Amino acid sequence: MGTKYASIIKNLRIKGGFSQLSMAEKLGLSRQSYMAIEQGRRELTMGEFEKISSVLGVSFEELESGESPNHDKYKQMIVAFLRMGKSITKTKLAKLVYLSDFAWFYSHLQSMSGMQYRKIKYGPVPDAYFRIIDELEEEGKIIINRKNADGKEMLIISESESNKKQKLNTISDDEAFLMKAIHKKWDGKKTAEIVNFTHNQLPYLMADDEAIISYALITQEDPHELY
Repeated sequence: MGTKYASIIKNLRIKGGFSQLSMAEKLGLSRQSYMAIEQGRRELTMGEFEKISSVLGVSFEELESGESPNHDKYKQMIVAFLRMGKSITKTKLAKLVYLSDFAWFYSHLQSMSGMQYRKIKYGPVPDAYFRIIDELEEEGKIIINRKNADGKEMLIISESESNKKQKLNTISDDEAFLMKAIHKKWDGKKTAEIVNFTHNQLPYLMADDEAIISYALITQEDPHELY
């Protein structure tokens, strides 16, 4: 694999709190060999590329895209919606963040978080979404209540009291304004409604199953169909 990933890998490693030595050990390399990867002096094998993707918690496509997803900002976007709605189903929460990323792309040609979304049955959703929700729960920032409805488990997420003083400093005023507009539209509506809406947007409709969804397709939607 090419060396264009060097700076992306380095940035993600630092964000993830990994040392060069720990990354080298996870890849079965010497520290010097791993340093050469970050410096762009060593080509990656496909196996190494896949291992790095797994360790850093990003999809192959996210690394391949050449963009570094901002996991911290994505987490803050999740928390921001919880503060607006107090408690939201896990599926609806994923859709609210998705609509924010794609509606922002419509006007700015870049997403808020830089996350890549995949087309799955209840998608679109980033590969890291489920891991990030688990991390937020483990960190004590959110609370997940598990309820049964029609024989199915429903996960209801809310922000913990101890986290409510956290400053959401990665979200700009303009981004917050858009997110509030999205929340206002979908507040009180059932999860199935927002699922149906996102599944009928062009990015989801045009993607193959399990494939990464194209941001560019959202620019072909009518403005009133963005969220």
